[in-house]
Amino acid sequence: MRPLDLLRLLSLAAIWGASFLFMRIIAPELGTLPTAFFRVLFACIGLLTILMIMRTRWDFRGKLKLCLILGMINSGVPFALYALAAQFLPTGYSAIFNATTPMMGVLIGALFFAEALTAAKLVGVLFGLSGVALLTRTGPVAFDLQLLIGALACLGATACYGFGGFLTRRWINQHGGLTSELVAFGSQAGAALCLLPPFIVSLLIVPPVSWGDSTVWLSLAGLGIVCTAFAYILYFRLLADIGPVRTLTVTFIIPPFGVLWGALFLGEPLDWAYAYGGALIAVALWLVLKQAPSPIAPPQTQHDQANAALVSSADLELRRD
Repeated sequence: MRPLDLLRLLSLAAIWGASFLFMRIIAPELGTLPTAFFRVLFACIGLLTILMIMRTRWDFRGKLKLCLILGMINSGVPFALYALAAQFLPTGYSAIFNATTPMMGVLIGALFFAEALTAAKLVGVLFGLSGVALLTRTGPVAFDLQLLIGALACLGATACYGFGGFLTRRWINQHGGLTSELVAFGSQAGAALCLLPPFIVSLLIVPPVSWGDSTVWLSLAGLGIVCTAFAYILYFRLLADIGPVRTLTVTFIIPPFGVLWGALFLGEPLDWAYAYGGALIAVALWLVLKQAPSPIAPPQTQHDQANAALVSSADLELRRD
């Protein structure tokens, strides 16, 4: 991997780690639904601006409706769940729980999509659950109902990511895929449409006590534009340059940045439970993501290789929506 690619990979991990910091600043002020809705709204604005600058052709090939539905599953619901968790959990907790996304993908695939559950993946799932249990029971936050709600919200979000990955392959990639930029914009638009009705209802029933200050709104802009819209562009470029397998290693690097940002900017306490729980989840990720040896196959043509790369990229592109 070139030094420039490594720098971009670390930058992406730092940006996505900062998303949990921003949510921790915003959600206690605005609440769950306003935080999630404004995040996708800013992301839509940012992606729309980028698409206009790039002069992207607006051809969804009849899959706009599917992109909108995927956005509800893969962005709208998870963003709301993470905003809920941010009201109870330190930044580092949410970042570490987010690393269970590949583990959830394995479980979702085995339960609902007839994917093979190998022994290594099963052991990886057990390691990941052990890491979650260790962090929640021995971490710096007392184990109570709020911590349990926050942890379950994070795991619910990663389960949505698991569903989103498989549905992307089934709905979007069949009969010709779409460009990553269009899928990203369509998904964020779907998330915005999904969150708009409950957001309006929440304003009518329980409006925020305060709409926050400039720090909150700058954090919202950073969350939507930098951590969502810009991060997707960086992510897609890495997919093209270094491939999906190497790009997915960003999952290993996000938790340390999440813990670091929380400690530096919010004064959240550091604890050895972060290292112990994170290490177990890192082992789980390695077991889940490592590729089993494959039998020798006939050489692929350039057309076959291009199709395989497109499928692999689209399988991963919505995991971080």
